[in-house]
Formats: sequence, structure tokens, C-alpha cells
Amino acid sequence: MTTDKSRHREGTLRYIKRDLVRNRGIYLMFLPVILYFILFHYVPMYGAQIAFRDYTPRLGITGSSFVGFKHFVSFFASSYFWRLLRNTLMLSFLALLFGFPAPIILALLMNELRNKTFKRVVQTVTYLPYFISLMVVCSLLIEYLSKDGLINDIVEFFGGERQSFLLQAKYYRTIHVASGVWQNMGWNSIVYISALAAVDQQLYEAAVIDGAGRWKQTLHITLPGIVPTIVIMLIMRMGTIMNVGFEKVILLYNSGTYETADVISSFVYRKGLQEANYGYSAAVGLFNSVINTILLMGTNAISRRLNETSLF
Repeated sequence: MTTDKSRHREGTLRYIKRDLVRNRGIYLMFLPVILYFILFHYVPMYGAQIAFRDYTPRLGITGSSFVGFKHFVSFFASSYFWRLLRNTLMLSFLALLFGFPAPIILALLMNELRNKTFKRVVQTVTYLPYFISLMVVCSLLIEYLSKDGLINDIVEFFGGERQSFLLQAKYYRTIHVASGVWQNMGWNSIVYISALAAVDQQLYEAAVIDGAGRWKQTLHITLPGIVPTIVIMLIMRMGTIMNVGFEKVILLYNSGTYETADVISSFVYRKGLQEANYGYSAAVGLFNSVINTILLMGTNAISRRLNETSLF
């Protein structure tokens, strides 16, 4: 029995060595990816214990006093907690509601285009916003939405009154979500365009013979063909539902829009970098990550049970 196990182990090691030699080029290409995740995703996990300490750079992580769940309790009891949670969930929900189906619809529309030149032009025009720096996008928004900006020129032309949109809390969510959809819709559609290319064309030919029009072909062939891709992308999106990027929020918000614009990530930025309250900000960030993990695991489990499609 022991001999059989030893032989099996030796055979496995020989196979691994042969595979490493045979595919060394592929493994070398993959090495930077492994190093990236080790250095920037696994090594920083050691610093997560800052959330349970009164951390000061002079004393270091292990030298700082252990305070347990003090920072978590303080955050949950603060007057900011419900506002931050509400704003984060609201912005994420609106981004999911409008931003998630947008690239799917765009991919379906582009799939129906038969003029290749026009199709390439549409793809280029919709992809370009993704490559514009977020700083530039926010600068354009500030310029266009100012009281003397282009949007107010249009509003005044149709008989409306000029107003400072970015200074009013009621407009912030619309501006944040709409600009995000515009910037990311084209790029995110690439995944669905690739999935559409993999749909069996014989199914469309059979549908045409049966008298199905373009709309029925879309409903009964195209959409079912990309459902697994949609589900996987939804699961991944749910895993980041609490991650509203602080960069855009910080560039656009002000004291007049805190009520609807301030989110957990911007709060962590203020507490950690501006106020140097590292332990408290780490606790808030860890809470955010735990919620994301729970949502990811829950969505994955539900998807696996309902349609047998999951990430793991």
C-alpha cells in the first residue's frame, strides 16, 4: 500500500516537472500575475489586524495596543453609519440597475448591425470614454454642470432656470450613475459581444426556417445563449456592491452634497489619510470587505442552486 502511494506520488511529481518544462513559456507569462496577487492582495492581509489595534506608525502593527472590536463598535454607533451605508447601497443599487443591463443591450444592438464599417465606428465611439482619465471626466462634469456650463445653456434655451447641479444633493446620484454608465458601457460590452460570437449560428438558420423574426431570435436564441456569461458577470458585480470608488466621489462631492454623496470609501479616505486615524479607517474598510464577501458567496450559492452556473 505504501509502495503504491509512493509510486503515485513520484509519478505525479514527474508529470508536474514535464508539464513545467513543456509549458514553461505559459508559466513564465503567468508568473507576473501570481506575483501581483501575492504582493498586492495576500501580503496586505497581514495589515488587516490594524482594525483591532490603536495603530500608530511609530510603534508598528505588533507594537500598537490591541483594542478588539472598539473601532467597529464606535463606527456602528456613530451618526455617520446609516448615512454612509444608505448612500453606498443606493449608489451601488442604481449603478447595478442601470449600469449592468446597459452593456448587454449595447452588445445585442451591435450584434444586429450588418454594416461592418458602421459597426466598427459604433464600437470605437462607445469604447473611447473608458480610456478617458477619471480626473478628466470629473473636470468635464464640473465644467458642463456649472451655472455657466453647457447643460445650463440647454436648460435656459428651453425656458428653464440656471442652477448649480453639483451643489445640490438631489442631483448627485443621477450625475454619478449616469456618468458611470456612459464611461463604462462600451468597454463592459466586450464580454457580451464575445459571448454572442460563440452562439451557434445554425440555431438562427433553423429559427429563420421556422419563421422566427429578429425579436423572437433574440428572445429564444441570443439571450439564452449568453445567460451563463450574464450570471457570472452578475455574481462578480455583486461581490463589489459595496465598493463605490472614492476617487470619483471625492472629485465631485462638496459640503452641500454630503447627504447623498458621502460613501464608506470616501469616509475611509478622510479618516485614514486626512485624519491619520488608521485603526478606525481599517475597521471600516474591513467591515466593507466582509459585506462584499458575504454578498459574493450568497449570490454564487443562489446561482448555483437555481441554474447550476457559478464561479466556484
